[in-house]
Amino acid sequence: MTQETGARQRRKGPRPKHVPMRTCVVCRTKDAKRTFVRIVRTPQGTVEIDPTGKKNGRGAYLCTRFACWERAASGPALDRALRVEVTEEARQALRHYADVHFRRDDEGASH
Repeated sequence: MTQETGARQRRKGPRPKHVPMRTCVVCRTKDAKRTFVRIVRTPQGTVEIDPTGKKNGRGAYLCTRFACWERAASGPALDRALRVEVTEEARQALRHYADVHFRRDDEGASH
């Protein structure tokens, strides 16, 4: 028996690159990590936007839909995901970031 079968068979060519997947804490959409923006609770307890995705602390991810950012800034989803009460100052920062970086859904964006 010289022929390998099942899981032991080797594929030819390069191994496919692993793409980390993440879930938006508001709409629960799953996609590649790089398509989301990370919100982090730092070890000091502050909540910050982490565009690089590399800051220390507990992270939660939001997709690029303006509606998700609005709901994250006004509802309990982000508090629950980060296990902290998000301050009003941090909520204002989320709203400002969304205004600057994402198109409002009611302006014709489809999703």
